Amino acid sequence: MKIGLVIIGDEILSGRRKDRHLEKSIEISHARGLKVEWVTYLPDSPELLKSTFERTLDSEDTVFSFGGIGATPDDYTRQSVAEALDLDMVIHPEAKQEIESQFGDGAYPNRIKMGMFPEGSRIIPNEFNRVPGFSIQQHHFLPGFPSMAWSMMEWVLDNEYASHHVVDRDIERSILIFDVPESSLIPLMDECLNKYPECKIFSLPTLTAERLRRVELGVKGRRDIVDAAFLYLQNTVNQLDYEWTELPPRL
Repeated sequence: MKIGLVIIGDEILSGRRKDRHLEKSIEISHARGLKVEWVTYLPDSPELLKSTFERTLDSEDTVFSFGGIGATPDDYTRQSVAEALDLDMVIHPEAKQEIESQFGDGAYPNRIKMGMFPEGSRIIPNEFNRVPGFSIQQHHFLPGFPSMAWSMMEWVLDNEYASHHVVDRDIERSILIFDVPESSLIPLMDECLNKYPECKIFSLPTLTAERLRRVELGVKGRRDIVDAAFLYLQNTVNQLDYEWTELPPRL
């Protein structure tokens, strides 16, 4: 299961608002043993939205899109998806019921527009204010408001993709090595990868304010392979007489 994100809004690209969806989506996915593979940021542009969704809808990726499904003139997501699929926009009966139940006469003439989706869509419940998002194919369209969107993403993953949740998840183990240039670790990384090709190896160098070099060196993958590869890294680093400390494992 390959998860992608589309995060929409001029305000994010202009810097007026900071995106919070990427970090939270990674957290939500990770809690279920899943992984966000890519992210695309888009402005409120009907042309770019349509061309992007034409491409992603033609893929096998599971995509979560945040933003642009309100009722204001700069909300283009719903219509762009309909155009990408060459579908009509229709009032979804369940969305209509939810919006009318929440707002009564105040649902008209504008709020009801938020219940217009591409024909054949499925609704995503919104516990916050009952204005639903929608799903079509393997794409799921959520509001830009974090207070609504994140619980809706969890609902989709738990109700439509429960069979994809991974119980025996990959693990990541690493050490922090002090006062060593990253380049000097490349032979060690190559040797580890040759010995344990089923795991991934990584290094993350940093430079402190005091200009001290540190490198996080680690492996990730299936737990049994990672444990063996990690022990190999530790033993080799000890042989090289590097100063290091172990970091907490991460799922």
